[in-house]
Amino acid sequence: MPLSRSRDYLSIGEVLENVRSDFPDVSISKIRFLESEGLIEPERTPSGYRKFFDKDVERLRYILGLQRDHFLPLKVIKERLASGTNGEGIGAPMTPPAVPPATPGPPPAVSSREASGVTASEVTLTREELGPAAGLEPRSLEGLIEFGIIDGSKDTFDGDDLVAAKAAAGLIRYGVEPRHLKMYRHFAERESAFFEQIVSPVSKRRDPQAQQEAARSIAEIMGLAQRFRDAMLRSTMRDLL
Repeated sequence: MPLSRSRDYLSIGEVLENVRSDFPDVSISKIRFLESEGLIEPERTPSGYRKFFDKDVERLRYILGLQRDHFLPLKVIKERLASGTNGEGIGAPMTPPAVPPATPGPPPAVSSREASGVTASEVTLTREELGPAAGLEPRSLEGLIEFGIIDGSKDTFDGDDLVAAKAAAGLIRYGVEPRHLKMYRHFAERESAFFEQIVSPVSKRRDPQAQQEAARSIAEIMGLAQRFRDAMLRSTMRDLL
């Protein structure tokens, strides 16, 4: 509700207070950015101040929810908004994907990207979109790029970048600095070179069957390595757990 009974709309500051409890990472600059990208279109007073009505706040919440919960880039969100009729469907819950029946035997190793429901090809984010989607302050994102955690030479970022950025954001909240995370990049590069040696006899064959076999082997090795790392880490930190 507006702070003043003399008007039936909210100012941008009041909107921020309205949505911040559900979206603590939102800021006035983020709301202005969404407006500049054409996702929200608040009216203006004669003096130029923004006027947010209930439908504008509902639309903003819908956009922020798609970014936070589904990691959708602004281009896809804009398409979803455009497909509605007079705003119908905005804020409606999304249908969850069907869950496959359980299969006997031990569950396969699940990567952090799979656990988050994000695949690299499903996500395309600009640098301006990556920070808000991951919950990173601009300074923290620049730090991750500076120390090579995220490749800043790219024009767009994919699902792997988003998963890494979100994990980094969580660690940063514990006081970890971007420079501390550089060791993980070194670990990944060393592992990648090691795994490449393992599958190179097959991957060097150019027939499709060999390439599929190499891809399956890499996926399995990565899953096994993840489980091994987790077990070793838990073992060395047993006294703290």
